[in-house]
Amino acid sequence: MAKFIYLYRGPATPMEDITPEVGEQLQKAWTDWGNKVGASLVDFGSPFGPRVAVADDGSEVAPSEQNGYTIVDAADLAAARGLVEGHPFLTEGKGRFAIDIYELVPM
Repeated sequence: MAKFIYLYRGPATPMEDITPEVGEQLQKAWTDWGNKVGASLVDFGSPFGPRVAVADDGSEVAPSEQNGYTIVDAADLAAARGLVEGHPFLTEGKGRFAIDIYELVPM
């Protein structure tokens, strides 16, 4: 088994724009996905907060639209990709959201 990180990419919804009802629905969707993934879920992760990006010349550049992360165990990249099937981050269907999947290589 290897570890893989999911990086959630897309426009963030400000927390103050999420009603309690929508928050409950989102929480349930994420919990249901976590239960489906089961023992493969290593670290549910968390959303990212305020951000800044620094270029190699020391200047600030526009940060990416990374929203958060999750870490899973999977046999290979194809298996890690399979675990995102039905993922709540990918439900909009308009191509604005994506999950970047990287293997975490031991050093």
